[in-house]
This record gives sequence, C-alpha cells and structure tokens, in this order.
Amino acid sequence: MAATYSRMMPLGTQAPDFNLFDSVTGLQLSLQTLRGNNATLVMFICNHCPYVLHVKEQLIAIAQEYSPKGVSTIAISANDIVAYPQDAPDKMRALSAEWGNPFVAYLFDQTQAVAKAYQAACTPDFFLFDGELKCVYRGRLDASTPKNNLPVSGDELRSALDALLSDAQINPEQIPSIGCSIKWQSI
Repeated sequence: MAATYSRMMPLGTQAPDFNLFDSVTGLQLSLQTLRGNNATLVMFICNHCPYVLHVKEQLIAIAQEYSPKGVSTIAISANDIVAYPQDAPDKMRALSAEWGNPFVAYLFDQTQAVAKAYQAACTPDFFLFDGELKCVYRGRLDASTPKNNLPVSGDELRSALDALLSDAQINPEQIPSIGCSIKWQSI
C-alpha cells in the first residue's frame, strides 16, 4: 500500500467535461447531465483501495447528506482493469449496490483521459466545484488514514461543502488527499 498524494488542481479551474460509462445504469453520462444545482463533488475512487474502504462510511454519508442540498456526488474509477480486475465495471456495479447506490453515478474511465484531465493521482482524490463548475476545493476528506488511528470524520471536505453552500469563504489552505496511486495502464 504505497501512499500517493493529490496533485492539487489549481483553484478556479473549470471542471473538465466528460462522457463516461456508468457502471450502475449502463448508460454513457456526462458531467453536464450529472452536475448539481449548487455544487458538484467529483471523487476518484476504486473498489479495492484500503484508503477508500477506510473512509467509505463518510463517502456514503456525505453523498446522502448533501444531495438534498443540491450537491451531486460523482464517483469515478480510472484503474487499469487488466491488472486490477476487481475494479472492472461489473464489480463497480456490485460495490455500488452493496453501498446502497449513494452516488449519482459510479463511472468507469476506461481510457484514463478524465483522470488525467482532473490531474487525479490517488484514490480517494476529491474535487469540489461550485454551481458554475469552478474548482473551490481539492484536498483530503480528513486527517484519518488506515494506519494512524484518527477517527474518520470527513471534517475537511464537509467544511468546504458547508462554506460553499452558505456563500462563505472556503479556506484556500487545503491539504492534499493521500491514498493508493491510480493504477495507470502501461502503454
């Protein structure tokens, strides 16, 4: 479990558009179709990452809690499924069902072009966009990791969400997320 940090997309960056396969519905879905009225949270996750599994309850809770507030939570997996078949779309669909289908979509980035456009580096990697799809937060969920015994609270991401929804300033001092590296395809 080698730790990789977020690359930290510049604040104010326009969310890169996409049209990806949704593992749950089997449809091709775009950012424009999935975006929230007030905010859009794009997170790169995968099925097998211990960092993702460590925070899964908070990922589910945040998606469920903020959805009625106009926040759309989109999960994307970009891992190489040849090397990591447990991250294939059929397994993504099963995991999403096991978790209660909390996200508006669990998308598969087969070409990894979307992960590259977002400068995603690890799982989980979080990108919060305002109503105009400008990046306002790209950092960690909270300080907890699988080995540090700190409780998983989601406090850093929640703070950014709450500030955005109340038109308050989001702290620009944001700490990179940490997790397993995205499993890039060999060319």
